Amino acid sequence: MTRLSVNINKFATLRNSRGGNNPDVLKAAIDAQEFGADGVTVHPRPDERHIRYQDVYDIKKIIRTEFNIEGNSQERKFVELVLEVKPDQVTLVPDALDQKTSNHGWDTIANKEWLREIISLFKKGGIRVSIFVDPVIEMVEGAALTGTDRVELYTEAYATGYHRNREKAIEPYFAAAKRAHELGLGINAGHDLDLENLQYFSQNITHLDEVSIGHALICDSLYLGFENTIQLYKRRLA
Repeated sequence: MTRLSVNINKFATLRNSRGGNNPDVLKAAIDAQEFGADGVTVHPRPDERHIRYQDVYDIKKIIRTEFNIEGNSQERKFVELVLEVKPDQVTLVPDALDQKTSNHGWDTIANKEWLREIISLFKKGGIRVSIFVDPVIEMVEGAALTGTDRVELYTEAYATGYHRNREKAIEPYFAAAKRAHELGLGINAGHDLDLENLQYFSQNITHLDEVSIGHALICDSLYLGFENTIQLYKRRLA
């Protein structure tokens, strides 16, 4: 079954809006795993507007499920953080410094040599590596040449097109996932997946290892409760 990793950045966003420690991000990580999440994801950014670097160190001390750290490995501080914490997985995203949220995958052809170098560094540290890619065959094939273990398919286009024509929206993802599997890559997915579009995606993307979901899941939790929401998402993946 596809694993669910819960991104808890939004807990930190709410905490930081008032100062103090409410909600408690560390408790959110503990509760996520207690409530059935297969993993916890965080995405620290240089301005620490949500997850702080210290949060990452603190979560590492208590995490019992899979720990996934997302971020821009062109930032030296991020690289040092990952090598010190040694999460189960690091997901590399090509974010600009002031970017509100991730909105595109790597150009794995233009950045092949640089990606090979940084991926090798993380893998020598015993960390599984996934890289964020658009559902484009050439980008998947380029990813296979970097030495990455997995690709994470950027799913905003699928989510945007789901209600208009879900069959058309999923076509490039099906093709990209098929090619990734042929090349021996693991397959993750994330961005704008929610309770409405997740089941159709997971049913049609074979060999899907993991989805990472934050914004929609935390929004649903406000109405449905955190534990109940995690279980609802997991049922969509069954």
